[in-house]
This record gives sequence, structure tokens and C-alpha cells, in this order.
Amino acid sequence: MNLKLTSILFLVPINIRRDKKHFIVEDINNGEYYEMPKICIDAITSINTGGSLGVIEQRLKEDYPEEDVDLIAFAEQLLELQLIAEIDGVKVTLPEKKKEHLGFQWIAPHLGKFFFNKITMLIYVGLFILNIAFLLYNPSLFPHYKDIFIFDYMVLNILVWLLLTFCSVLIHEFGHILAMRANNLTTRLEVGHRLILVVLETDMSSVWKLPSKNRNVLYLAGLCFDMVILFFALVSQVIFTNGSGIFLSIMSLVVLDTFIRLVYQCCIYMKTDLYYVFENVTGCYNLMENAQQMIKRWFPFLKSQKTEEVVFEGERRMIFTYSIFYFIGVVLTLSLYVVFYVPQLLFAVKRVMPGYLEGPTSLPFWDATLFTVQMLIGLILLIYSWRKKYLLRER
Repeated sequence: MNLKLTSILFLVPINIRRDKKHFIVEDINNGEYYEMPKICIDAITSINTGGSLGVIEQRLKEDYPEEDVDLIAFAEQLLELQLIAEIDGVKVTLPEKKKEHLGFQWIAPHLGKFFFNKITMLIYVGLFILNIAFLLYNPSLFPHYKDIFIFDYMVLNILVWLLLTFCSVLIHEFGHILAMRANNLTTRLEVGHRLILVVLETDMSSVWKLPSKNRNVLYLAGLCFDMVILFFALVSQVIFTNGSGIFLSIMSLVVLDTFIRLVYQCCIYMKTDLYYVFENVTGCYNLMENAQQMIKRWFPFLKSQKTEEVVFEGERRMIFTYSIFYFIGVVLTLSLYVVFYVPQLLFAVKRVMPGYLEGPTSLPFWDATLFTVQMLIGLILLIYSWRKKYLLRER
């Protein structure tokens, strides 16, 4: 449709909330959220009163003499974001976009508040301090890559590791879900990935309904439950030093699994829970995308699709700071591979390879075969996650 300065627009139903630095505009129909500065909100408010684009533009030029005001360009952006319903009385044909269904409404908000309130947050902080103290004063509790190898047969080790990992990740994600429900927000669980690791992810999109100061608890909720898991695993090893060997080995594996997950949360070059906390505290959204653009300017040989950089005034220093943490996260990830993943894989392969030589009538042969099948299943899930992410980008 042709936009002119005489055009009068009618917007789709939206909700506008003040955020830390700017404003959050919610498209009520499809649940999309957009960050906009005050001048854009003033323009939207004037559009909603029925003024023409030319009249609104002139008014904004008077109110914001230092800004380059172009209402036609702004209206084109609103049209691209599918926020315009009518132009000069003619309805805009919007592509059908269903609002994704979110659930877990069967969890009562008061149950979420039982786990996440001012007192429990202090308890989680205390557990964090105690966990660090346990590891510092008893270095033998620190995880080792061989902690995953509890049994002689690799297939049993993988099954136990998968079961423990699934349970601990589910507990982590239920922390997010309970925190969401404490604020009467809906959510859902999805399958995602972190590099080559398949993970469960909680849909946190509706946190934008909350003020900035209330979001961090929801982002940190999973880590709070991780602190509980780690604390009980460490305490069990201290109290039951003469207990069952298998029990202590399982507790060591729980420590290993939780420790690696906590380190991954510090790798904020990925969109981890701590990344969203960093983003929320600074009030600079799209930090990752903007930092990646900055890094590509530093290293021109890093080629990728060109994306528009959306940087508000005063954010470049924070983006630079995040870029430093970006590199630190990459170093942490490489360290995990060097210290844990690569040694584990090499040790496992060294263990199972002789089994193929013993023939199909032996247990080691079937152990090696099932171990290979397990690795293939994990690879298939990873490819599924990558494919899903790629298809979402293409939409």
C-alpha cells in the first residue's frame, strides 16, 4: 500500500509498557514484543488519535529538534512488523500468524511462589556459597572426567548418565516453569541445543509482560534448583564417605553433570540464562546480535549474512563489554571440551573398540554396538534441533 504524509493509520491491538531505558510494545494478537524509544511511542500515540502522518511528523520535529524524524519510514517499519491494521480506511492484509499456545496453567501460582519468594532466594544464595566452600575445602569433591564411568560396560554408563542428566535438566527447567507460574505466566518445554548438546528449553517469551526488575528471578530460577541438586550431591559424599561405592559414584556423576551445566551458563556468547540476566540488568537488548556485528568488524574474515545493527544511544560501551565476556565464554567452552568431553570420548572409544573384535557372541561386542547406537541417537536429536532452528530462521 502507498503511504503518504496525508495517510491516516489504524494499528492492531497493542500494549505499551515502560522498560528500563525505553518501552516494550506488545502485539496482543500474536504475542510478539518490540523495544522502541520514546519518540516512537509518541508517534504511535499520535497515530492512535487519528492524526495524519504529516501532522504527526511536524509535531515530532518540534518536540525532538535533534532527531531525524521521518514518519513515512517509521510507518513502513510498522507495516513490516505487521502492526498496521488499516491505511486510509483500507484494511491491510496480514499473513495469518497463529499465536503459539503456551501451557502449564495447571500449576497454581501459589505453588510457584512457595519456591520463589524473598526467603527462598536467600536460601539459594546461601547454597551457592556453601557449594563453593565444599569444593574449596575438599578438592577431592571436584568433578573429574572419569566420574561418568561408573560401570565396566559403556552402555550402562551412558544410560545412567542420560537418566541423571535428563532428571537434572528437567528439574532445572521446572525451576523456570515454577517461577513463571509464580507470576501467573504460561510457558512450555521445547527441545533445543547448545552447540552439539541436545537440551530442554523453557519458553520464556512472556517474561516481557513483567517489569524489568521482576525478570531476573525467572531467568535464575533454573540455576537456583541446580544449587539445590549440587548441594545434596556434595553433602551426600561428605556424610556417607563409607557408603555404597555405586551410590557415591552416582553422586560424583551428579556433581560432574551439574558443574558442567553451571559452567555452560557462564558461556554468555550463547543465549544462556546468565546471558538474559546480563541483558536485563544492562537494559541493552539484542546484545548478542550487536556484539557479533562488532566482532565481525574487528575480524573481517568472519563472513556471514548481513544483519541490521539496532543500537540505541549509549549502548555501544556495554556492547563492547559484552564482547569481552563473549570471548571469555568461548574460552570456557573450549576448556570444557579439553578437560571433560574429549578425554571422555577418547576413554570411551578406547574401552569399547576391543569389543568389536570379540564377535557377536560376547557381551563386550554388544556393549560396543549399543554404545554406537546411543551416539547415533544423540546425533539424530542434535540434527533435528539444528534443522528446527534453521527452519524458524527461514520463516
